[in-house]
Amino acid sequence: MDLFRKQAQRFGAETFFKNVDNVDLSQRPFKITVGNETYLSDSIIVATGASAKLLGLESETKLMGHGVSACATCDGFFFRDKHVLVVGGGDSAMEEATFLTKFASKVTIVHRRDEFRASKIMQKRVFDNSKIDVLWNHQVLDMIGDPKDGGLHQAILKNSNGETINYDCDGLFLAIGHDPNSKFLN
Repeated sequence: MDLFRKQAQRFGAETFFKNVDNVDLSQRPFKITVGNETYLSDSIIVATGASAKLLGLESETKLMGHGVSACATCDGFFFRDKHVLVVGGGDSAMEEATFLTKFASKVTIVHRRDEFRASKIMQKRVFDNSKIDVLWNHQVLDMIGDPKDGGLHQAILKNSNGETINYDCDGLFLAIGHDPNSKFLN
């Protein structure tokens, strides 16, 4: 993004690092409100990115960055020769799991259904990788660990029969989707 910003600036674009509060698209020029300031523009490019969806567990928040992550490319190298879980069943989960095999000794995908929604090619990559296992019909109920004492060390999982197990792991990666950071446009 830094390269994109610099290129735009070479062509005369002004850039500001501020949080937008409101955008009025009802008439031109468009009106962008940032605190007490108002900017006018004939065009707007919305490039706000997205935030990872989380499970909503208290332990997830407590252990984020201490064994729990939502970005394999950001944090995968911290799990060299470790056993990690990937939660999800779409293309993102398949991609995260496959990427993590570069570092982790074992990757287990935890999926709440009995089949993936991921594309066939992404599924094939996972099924063909000997470092990846799948726990079908399971969901994460909780995460056990202490940020001050080694971080995550177990996930509590529930299967479709309602049985729970404490599953030993060194890391857990959430790959259950993203929400666009565009709520201010509502």
